[in-house]
Amino acid sequence: MEKLSNLKIEKVWFDDKNIYILINDGTQKSHPLRWFDRLWNATQEQRERYEIGSFGDSIHWPELDEDLSLEGFYTFNKDEIETQKNEVSRVFDKFPVINISKFAERVKINRSLLASYVCNEKKPGNKNKKQIEAALHQLGKELLEVKL
Repeated sequence: MEKLSNLKIEKVWFDDKNIYILINDGTQKSHPLRWFDRLWNATQEQRERYEIGSFGDSIHWPELDEDLSLEGFYTFNKDEIETQKNEVSRVFDKFPVINISKFAERVKINRSLLASYVCNEKKPGNKNKKQIEAALHQLGKELLEVKL
C-alpha cells in the first residue's frame, strides 16, 4: 500500500452505526462500528477520546485499548463484505443488542473468533455454527421465561 504513504487521517467522527474518517486528499471512508467490539460497546464520549497517530496513519483509543489503521479503511470493501455475510454475521446484525464478548463467554468460543465471524472476516464451521445456534435458542428460551 505504498500509495497510502502520503495520505493522512485528518478527522474522525461517528454515528450510531459507523466510524468515519476524512483523509487529507478529501476522501471519506467508513466502517461499521459492529466490526470493532470495543468501539461498539463504548459510550459516545469514550469513542471521542481518540488520538491520531503521529504519522496520521492510525487512530488509537488509550482508554479502550483499540487501534485502527488507515490501511484497514482501504483493505476492507464494505459493500463486498455486506453482500457476502455469513449466517452468524447476519444474525448479529439483526440483533445488535447482543454483546459479542458476553455471548462468546456464554457459548464458550474465543471472543476474537466470534468477533471475526460477526465481522464476516472468517466463516464458522458447522460445529461452531451449531454451538452458536444452540446458545441463541437457549437465550431465547430464557428470555421467554422472564416475568416482570
